[in-house]
Amino acid sequence: DLSYFASTATMIYAQHLTYGLPEPPIDLKYAGILLFLLGISGNFYHHYLLSKLRTEGDKRYKIPQGGLFSLVICPHYLFEIFGFIGVSFIAQTLYAFSFTLGTLFLLMGRSFATRKWYRSKFDNFPENTKSLIPYVF
Repeated sequence: DLSYFASTATMIYAQHLTYGLPEPPIDLKYAGILLFLLGISGNFYHHYLLSKLRTEGDKRYKIPQGGLFSLVICPHYLFEIFGFIGVSFIAQTLYAFSFTLGTLFLLMGRSFATRKWYRSKFDNFPENTKSLIPYVF
């Protein structure tokens, strides 16, 4: 995806601009690596579950099952946000933080719209399934 490539290139450039500046007082690199790995793994797993929803030739929409889909309709977005928070922790730059914040708001809006769509298409959509954050939103 071109947007991921462009954001990665820009983030690397922003990191390059910090060369020679003092290191942040708190090193969040290892926490960031753990969050990134959690995010990328959870995102992959939930995309895998989504890929298994339809069999060959099946065009019907279905309510996703498994993983965290019983709690939120877009767990892949939740884990994507974890990944971006991890990158922000690793980079510790204003650019990385701003990009993560923008991604958070974008995915919040998309997950809200997705939940609204599922509720309009399925009479049996579970009321307690949230958009993005389990039990909250």
